[in-house]
Amino acid sequence: MHSISVVVNFSAAHNLRAYRGKCEELHGHNWKVEACVSSANLDKAGMVLDFKYLRFKLNKVLEKLDHKYLNRIAYFKKNNPTSENIARYIYDNLHTAFKNNPHLNLNSVTVWESDNSSATYYGR
Repeated sequence: MHSISVVVNFSAAHNLRAYRGKCEELHGHNWKVEACVSSANLDKAGMVLDFKYLRFKLNKVLEKLDHKYLNRIAYFKKNNPTSENIARYIYDNLHTAFKNNPHLNLNSVTVWESDNSSATYYGR
């Protein structure tokens, strides 16, 4: 099994609901997002997938979040915009880019809200 990953950044604001502390107030982060894709087979060029393609697809998902107030996005009106739920949102949206290729598996999406705090979603 081989895997590749790319890291992309986005900036956004949010506030947490049902939470007591500073994060219940409006604040922002410069999130770092890592997407990891694997395959048992390599393509004709000897790659799982072109890094450029994975980065492009991840950036398309992040365009919906970048420089936004996350609480106003429909998904986060129902789901608290925690790092865990942001990772799941990105995973679910990125997963659609690979569902027609049975050789590729989106393993995980990890979201860092700071240099030392992250959340990972592995899919269902």
